[in-house]
Amino acid sequence: MKPVKVGLLGLGTVGTGVVRIVEGHQEDLSSQVGSPIIIEKIAVKNSDKARSIQVDKAKLTEDPWEVIRDPEIDVIVEVMGGIEDTKAYILEGLERGKHIVTANKDLMALHGSEILAKAQEKQCDVFYEASVAGGIPIIRTLIEGFSSDRILKIMGIVNGTTNFILTKMSQEGASYEDVLEEAQKLGYAEADPTSDVEGLDAARKMAILGTLGFRTNVELKDVSVRGISQVSKEDITYAKRLGYEMKLLGIADREDEHVSISVQPTMVRKGHPIASVSGVYNAVYVYGEAVGETMFYGAGAGEMPTATSVVADLVAVIKNLKLGVNGLKAIVPYKPKKLKNDEQISFKNFILLHVDDKAGVLARITQVFAEFGVSLESVVQQPNELNPEAEIIIVTHNATKASMDKVLQHFEGLAVIRKIKSVYRVEG
Repeated sequence: MKPVKVGLLGLGTVGTGVVRIVEGHQEDLSSQVGSPIIIEKIAVKNSDKARSIQVDKAKLTEDPWEVIRDPEIDVIVEVMGGIEDTKAYILEGLERGKHIVTANKDLMALHGSEILAKAQEKQCDVFYEASVAGGIPIIRTLIEGFSSDRILKIMGIVNGTTNFILTKMSQEGASYEDVLEEAQKLGYAEADPTSDVEGLDAARKMAILGTLGFRTNVELKDVSVRGISQVSKEDITYAKRLGYEMKLLGIADREDEHVSISVQPTMVRKGHPIASVSGVYNAVYVYGEAVGETMFYGAGAGEMPTATSVVADLVAVIKNLKLGVNGLKAIVPYKPKKLKNDEQISFKNFILLHVDDKAGVLARITQVFAEFGVSLESVVQQPNELNPEAEIIIVTHNATKASMDKVLQHFEGLAVIRKIKSVYRVEG
C-alpha cells in the first residue's frame, strides 16, 4: 500500500495535535483509508524550538515553499494562520494539484470563494471543518447532513472566549473588566482580545456558515457586528430577572431568498437549549425547513478537539483520492446574493431607559413606539436606589430594524429620556 504523504504548515497548538493523532492513531487511520499516512515535511518558524512532541528534525523546514513544492506531497494541512502569505501558499498548492485541509477561518472568510473556485478548476479538495467551532463537525453537517433540506436559520455561540466572559458575569455577578482579566490569565483570551470581544472572530465564522448554509457568497462586510465590551453587570442582572441569559450570538437567517447575518450580544430565553451553553463551549443551532430544529454542541477550540476535525478532513481527502473523486464535493456558492434591508430584518428588542421620574413619561414613551408601528410585549417601570432617575425596561414584539432605528432616534431628542442605557436583540 503506497503511503499518502502529507505536508504540514505550522506546528503550534493545533499542528502538534495533528501530529499526535496521525502518529498515535496510525493503525485506525490506515484501516479507514487503505494506506499509511506519513507527515513528510513540516514548515515551522523556528526549527530549533523546544517542542512538546518529538519530531524528526530532518522533516522540519523554515521555508513553507519547500512543503508546497515537494512533488512527493499529496495533501497540504495548513494550521499556521495568517492570510495573504497563506493564501499564496494554498493557491500555489492547488495549482500543483495538491489537496488542502485548513483550520484558517480568517482566510476562508475573506478568500474562500477564490480558493474554492481554484480547487474546482484543478479538481482538488479544500476542506476546512476546523475553521468554525473547533471539534464540532458543523461544516460537514451543513454540506452533507442538510443536503436534502433547506436551511432557514443558523444561530450559534461560535466564540468560546466571549461565552466564558458572559457566563462568569452571569454566574458570579462579576464585571466585564474583571472577567476579561481572568480569561487572559487562563489563556482563553489574547493579550489583545479585540478580535474576540468585539465580535470579529465570530463574524468570520458566521460568514463561512452563512455561505455554506444558504449557498450564496456571504462576505465579511455583509455581517453586522457588535461585540460584548459594553455589556454591563446591570444588563446581565436585568436579563436574568426577565428570564434570559446574555450570549454573543451569530445569527444568519433567510426569508424569500433574502439573507441577513449578524453577530451581537443577545438575550436568549432560558428555556432555549442554547441559553444553557456555558464556559468556553460552542453550540450551533440550525433550523431546517424539513427537519425543524437541531443543535450541535462541543469544544470550540483547543489542541485535540480542533486537531480531530483537521484529521477527519484529512481522512476524507484521502478517501476521495482513493476513489478518484477529489474536487467533486466543493461547495461553490451558486445563488445570487440578496441581502435583507432594514425593513426586512425583524426581531424582538430589549430596551433599558433612564427617564424623568414624573407622571406621563411612560405614556409619552409608549406613544413613540405606537407612532412607528412597534408593539410592546412587556413594560416595567421602577425606581433605582442608586439612580435618582426612574428606569423603564421594555421588551418589544418582533419589530423591523428600520422601525426600531426610528424609535431610538426619536428617543434621542425626547426631553423626558435622560439616557438610552441598553438595547439588545431578544431570541427564544
